[in-house]
Amino acid sequence: MRHQSALEAIKGIQSGQRVFVQGAAATPFHLIAALVARASELRNVELMHLHTMGLAEYASPEYRDSFRVANLFVGGNMRSRLDYDRVDYLPCFLSEIPALFRSGRRPIDVALIHVSPPDQHGICSLGTSVDVTRAAVETAKVVIAQVNPRMPRMHGDGFISIDKINAWIEIDEPLPEPPRAKIGDSERRIGEVVAARIEDGSTLQIGIGAVPDAVLAALKGHRYLGIHTEMWSDGALELIRCGAVDNSRKCVHPGKTVSAFMTGSQALYDFAHDNPKVVQLEASYVNDVRVIARNPRVAAINSAVEVDLTGQVCADSIGSRIISGVGGQMDFIRGATLSNGGQPIIALTSRTRNGAPRIVPSLRPGAGVVTTRAHVHLVATEYGLADLYGKTLAERARALIAIAHPEDRESLARQWRALSAV
Repeated sequence: MRHQSALEAIKGIQSGQRVFVQGAAATPFHLIAALVARASELRNVELMHLHTMGLAEYASPEYRDSFRVANLFVGGNMRSRLDYDRVDYLPCFLSEIPALFRSGRRPIDVALIHVSPPDQHGICSLGTSVDVTRAAVETAKVVIAQVNPRMPRMHGDGFISIDKINAWIEIDEPLPEPPRAKIGDSERRIGEVVAARIEDGSTLQIGIGAVPDAVLAALKGHRYLGIHTEMWSDGALELIRCGAVDNSRKCVHPGKTVSAFMTGSQALYDFAHDNPKVVQLEASYVNDVRVIARNPRVAAINSAVEVDLTGQVCADSIGSRIISGVGGQMDFIRGATLSNGGQPIIALTSRTRNGAPRIVPSLRPGAGVVTTRAHVHLVATEYGLADLYGKTLAERARALIAIAHPEDRESLARQWRALSAV
């Protein structure tokens, strides 16, 4: 049923319900704003989502009695609000979240989504974020949408009949365009280190940020690359446009760029709109280790907060403070390992912008291990690449110290000797 206002569309949401919110560039801002406007009427409504854009006012302390938040991935708008009580984090592999929804373990009452207008057959598209949204829509008792002609109509798993949407409003506004991270000298050098390792004909999994963008920029001289990734942005678009990516050597969806969600510039959204060479598929499929491994020479490039001298990777927290989530790192690290000629790569600057080492003797107290030492094969910094596969702990420590910041190496070696003497 079409409504003139978002308040009318969401009026059926009740206290105590669980509400899924589509995320990233598809965050349904108008529906969220209407929900916040009803805060005084509501109690204990749980909002569950991956990272969203915007202010996320519902997580503010003044709405403590009205809303709870279960973050499946913690975005920048949530980090300072996490209290592990009302605003909490639910760790789960991205590949397993759709099954979590379908299992009924955390049943969804309402799904708030952002879709393209219905075509001549009455079919809308989930647009830039299919990821876990498809499963949420399938399992929710009520689906409420904002329909926007600026939302790209995407091929793949994201089609939904307007008949399956219980209430909707019409809007007409651009999607958010997050600013691109600035590439510094350290990131540029990491890009060169990683790109030198990647062969023509490889299949890429790579995200967003300064290090991923630097790697992508360094790959412009490559050929026959493919993309099978949980998300992509403008850095990958540049590789498509320059001809480095043609997806011709992939075994899974050859000729097509495959992802679960995307976010970036208007140019990216325009390129993806109704483009049969771009498909958005559910995360349970895109991030399935068995699917990933079928492609040749998968180069999975993932980041980290810190790596200890045995190869353990913390990627979702600074100590015990959660700053992101498990996401799909383990899915793709393992998928790349099992791929013929695959390369699972952890890429990070040797130091933070504040000068703190990222290669450390031991992870900080409370830090979570997202990728275990047994799964980690390759670690890259601006000082080179450490191949840890087949190495003992002592050999790993030496290899990692060799790519740490030069001013940190002596201290790391001394601390490793102290640790190994215990």
